[in-house]
Amino acid sequence: MTVPRIFGVTGWKNSGKTRMTAALVRELTARGWKVSTVKHAHHAFDIDRENTDSWNHRQAGAREVAIVSGKRWAIMHENAKREPEPPLADILAHLSPCDLVLVEGYKGETHEKIEMRRRESTTKARLADTDSHIVAVVSDEKKSRGECLPFFDHSEIEAIASFIERRTGLNKESAA
Repeated sequence: MTVPRIFGVTGWKNSGKTRMTAALVRELTARGWKVSTVKHAHHAFDIDRENTDSWNHRQAGAREVAIVSGKRWAIMHENAKREPEPPLADILAHLSPCDLVLVEGYKGETHEKIEMRRRESTTKARLADTDSHIVAVVSDEKKSRGECLPFFDHSEIEAIASFIERRTGLNKESAA
């Protein structure tokens, strides 16, 4: 199995991670790349709605539920009690082949990533100060003295996408 190219978008809460990830998906797919995403959530979430057939299957105790139509399909996996969250590598192994996987969150992982910063963020600590896997910063504030990483404004989607293409080695010969 080929390991997919991955690149991360990380930052503190309200830093613009989801907005940036979606904008990069739009830009990179418009350039012809097949892009998948992985979103890390630090809270409980549910992609199913109460009283649907698949929800009823899960409530009855099914460990995995696949819901399939001609338009899309999904597999929902219920972690057993005290079962740890799966590592990112395990999740990546379940994805179909693509040119690039954009990973939102996963601050502690060792793939290259951009750090999102925004005035409204809940935390002001700079992740790049302690994470050598952060290779660029996207911020709505001015670049500070001593900042040596590439620095982008939130609006520079095309430039950020081009930076990611260069960092991950995406070129027409590498298409999935």
